[in-house]
Amino acid sequence: MTRTTIEPPATVVPLLGPARRLVVDSLTMTRRGLAHWARQPGVFAVGLVFPVMMLVMFAYFLGGGMAVEGGGDYVDFLVPGMLVLTMAFGLESTMVALTTDINRGVLDRFRSMPIAPSAVLVGRSLLDMLNSVLSLLVMVGAGWAVGWRWDAAALEVLAAIGLMLLLRFAMLWMGIYLALVAGRSELVQAVQILVWPIGFLSSAFVSPATMPGWVGSIADWNPMSATAGAVRDLFGNPAWPGESWAADQATPLAVLWPLALLAVFVPLALRRFARLGD
Repeated sequence: MTRTTIEPPATVVPLLGPARRLVVDSLTMTRRGLAHWARQPGVFAVGLVFPVMMLVMFAYFLGGGMAVEGGGDYVDFLVPGMLVLTMAFGLESTMVALTTDINRGVLDRFRSMPIAPSAVLVGRSLLDMLNSVLSLLVMVGAGWAVGWRWDAAALEVLAAIGLMLLLRFAMLWMGIYLALVAGRSELVQAVQILVWPIGFLSSAFVSPATMPGWVGSIADWNPMSATAGAVRDLFGNPAWPGESWAADQATPLAVLWPLALLAVFVPLALRRFARLGD
C-alpha cells in the first residue's frame, strides 16, 4: 500500500510587507473615492464651481469699492486670498465624506476587513489632496479670467502652490479628526458654520489692520493669514503693509503653522480611528 502525501497548496498571492500593504490598500481606497466622483459628477462639479462663484462675487460685486493701501489692483490682492480659503475650506468636504461613511457603517466594514488599518485614512487624504489640486487649478484659471496675474518666476509660483497644499494637508487631517470625534452630520454642520467666520477672520479679503484691535490681532495670527501673506509675496501680488510681527513673518509662519497642526492632529486622528467602536 502506497502512502499519499498531500502537499499544502502553494501560496498564489505572496504576502505583502506592512509598508507595501499600506500603499496598495490606500490606493484601493483612493480608487473607491474616484469611483464615487464618476457616479456623482454633479456633486463633484459643484464642489469645484462654488469657490469660483465666491471669487466672482467678491471681484465684481464688492471689489469696486475696495482699495489696496500702497497701491495695486484689488483683484491681484483678492485672488491669492481666495486660493488659500479654498484650500482651508476643503476641511468641510473631508468631514462630510468621512461622517457619511461612519453613519452608513462603511468604516466599520473596512475595519473588519484584512486591510492595513491606516489605509482608510491615508486613502481619504490622497483623494482629498487630488481634489485640492484640481480645485487649485480651476481657481487659478478663474483668477486668470477675472484679470489676476502674478509677477514671479516659476520656482516662486511652485513654492506658493506648495505652501497652499501644505495648509490643505494640515486642514485635511484636522477635518479627519473632527469627523471621527463628531461622528454625526448634525455636529459636522455646527463645525461648518464656524469655518466661515474663521476664514473671514483672516487677511484673505482685507488687511487685519483695518479690523478692531483684538479682532485684527486674532486675524494676524490666523494660519490662513500667514499662508495668504506668503503666497502674495511669492506671486508678487500687492499686500497691505504688515503692522505686526506675525504679518512680517508670514512666510516662516506659513510653514510652521501647518506643520504644528499636522503634529497635533495626525496622531489624534490615528488614535481616534483605532478606538472606534470601543
